[in-house]
Amino acid sequence: MKKLAWLTVALAGAAVAWGQAERAVRIEYSNPGLIPATWTLELHPDGSGHFHSERGNAPQSSTGWMEPPDVNTDVHVSAAFAAHVFDTAAAERYFQIDCESHAKVAFQGTKRLSYAGPDGNGACSFNYAKEKTMQELADSLEAVATTVIEGARLDRLRQHDRLGLDQEMQNLTEMTADGRATEVGVIREELERIAEDEALMDRVRRKARELLAKAAQ
Repeated sequence: MKKLAWLTVALAGAAVAWGQAERAVRIEYSNPGLIPATWTLELHPDGSGHFHSERGNAPQSSTGWMEPPDVNTDVHVSAAFAAHVFDTAAAERYFQIDCESHAKVAFQGTKRLSYAGPDGNGACSFNYAKEKTMQELADSLEAVATTVIEGARLDRLRQHDRLGLDQEMQNLTEMTADGRATEVGVIREELERIAEDEALMDRVRRKARELLAKAAQ
């Protein structure tokens, strides 16, 4: 009987875990004038997820700015961030709403938020959302995407333009301070490579360590 009870509990736990894994929030972003022009970020309740971006056809910069490469990588956000994402999805009826404000605002890129899970399905697209919580959710997910894309740029600069890496590390530090980039832990590996590279300038390695410390908080 004890074995049967244990097996029942184990199977129930596995079912819950499987149900959690099935739930997903996804944002698909598109702006043909930017690099990358499209990207997708999908997250699960445990913080695991995946990010994919594609460059698009925007003209190359004439300033020598190093483009980020296309990215296709698994990511992991903090438990608090994942909980906020899924709580917001539930509060917004799993995006089964008309979320476009139709306000006269500049084009900021098309965002499509979608939810899939055993408790519901839904999706809506917008340039600027009518609901403040929806706009804030999209902004926060864009900030995660910015971090992932910056991580790819940092890795490319570390290999090909170490002087440029100095300025980009400063840019990332400023973006994390004002919220344009968040969940720095998603680029932990890239920051660790910078922090451990003795061929780089001390201040570059120091900034990497500071960002790693922030990610650990």
